[in-house]
Amino acid sequence: MLERVVRLFEAFDSDTPAITVTELARRAALPPATASRLIGELVGYGWLRRDADRRVRIGVRMWELAVRASPTLGLREAAMPFMEDLHAVVGHHVQLGVLQHREVLYVDRLSAPGAVRNVSRFGGRMPLHATSPGLVLLAHSPADFQESILAGPLRAFTERTPSDPRTLRVLLGEIRRIGYAYCDGFIDDLATAVAAPLRGSGDQVVAALSVIVPRDGSARSILPAVLAAARGISRALQSPSVPAPA
Repeated sequence: MLERVVRLFEAFDSDTPAITVTELARRAALPPATASRLIGELVGYGWLRRDADRRVRIGVRMWELAVRASPTLGLREAAMPFMEDLHAVVGHHVQLGVLQHREVLYVDRLSAPGAVRNVSRFGGRMPLHATSPGLVLLAHSPADFQESILAGPLRAFTERTPSDPRTLRVLLGEIRRIGYAYCDGFIDDLATAVAAPLRGSGDQVVAALSVIVPRDGSARSILPAVLAAARGISRALQSPSVPAPA
């Protein structure tokens, strides 16, 4: 029973927050009658809900429990004051990313009306090799993990995406040397992203702070602000009162 419930929840993703019962049953590899019964029970507990079109969504109760128990809660609370100050300077997107399996998971974001296009999503995942926070996290990962990522596949989102293993090895070394990732049109031809590492206990890199701005040369001017915010967050994370991100 528990496995079936897990499969229902894992059928949702950032691209499909609302799903029909039929599609949800298909994605979870469950008989429609079984899926419908389980969905009805989960709706009753508030873990799922139905919208006006009878499509199924994650329920408020599930969201409440997830936020309360989130292993990144301490990270987000420590980072937010610095993210807000940085956002006031940048005026576009400021994001917080962590390593999740073989991708970067975006656990917080500040944006603004009219901000440059952003293909990543809050609560969504993106490849490590093509994103500024992903490259920062990959650059500070163990060598065997790096090699497993470089073994591919390495999708090219634009002609500037580093998708050659040799090029990426050089880039990762440069990121470690200079202390940040500068990604000019790696994911989107219209945007430049900059990311810096966030260090917790033992000076280990536990997350990455990134900004996304228009690809007009402005990213260089806000780089000092990004690095200053990252240092401030790192100091906060190294406080004994802040739980380490899982």
